[in-house]
Amino acid sequence: MRYTIRPLDASTWTAFAELVERNNGVFGGCWCMGNHPDASRISAEHNRAAKQRRVTEGGAHAALVIDEDGLAQGWCQYGSPEELPGIKHRREYDKAPPPAADWRITCFYVDKKHRGQGVARAALEGALGLIAHDGGGRIEAISEVTAGREAVGRFLFSATVELFEQYGFSRGRQVGKHAWIMSKQISAARAGI
Repeated sequence: MRYTIRPLDASTWTAFAELVERNNGVFGGCWCMGNHPDASRISAEHNRAAKQRRVTEGGAHAALVIDEDGLAQGWCQYGSPEELPGIKHRREYDKAPPPAADWRITCFYVDKKHRGQGVARAALEGALGLIAHDGGGRIEAISEVTAGREAVGRFLFSATVELFEQYGFSRGRQVGKHAWIMSKQISAARAGI
């Protein structure tokens, strides 16, 4: 299947919201708010309103993966470390922080019926393209190694180390049993390309 990447903004909010609602609020009503500084567990409705406000105000970034029928089937959330301060393994990360990142990739989601069809790969490619368009810089993510072990899909919301490595990310420091800080430097996209 062919996919199109669109940035999450006011014009794509409806497609994003339909995907989240089709998947019961994603991760129990998170609405992909867990990494934002104003994350809460009040309710799915609260998270929906907070996410919509962030999107409308330009305080949330994601590469939406749109299928041939115009439906969103997944995303990759990214943003500045200030936009996305909530990361997995924070305590271990803070013991020896890596060089400051310009961008952070924190969350992937793929519709349950579309897993294993290249949506996460398309979402990461899309996020990298959008980051390059927005000036490039150092990108970090915290992801899990899955090679040689059975990993439960619902715990892989930050994708896999192996996927990041396929896109030129390097392992930095291990911060959890299977978790690594991944990083990559990308250049700004040239105008007109």
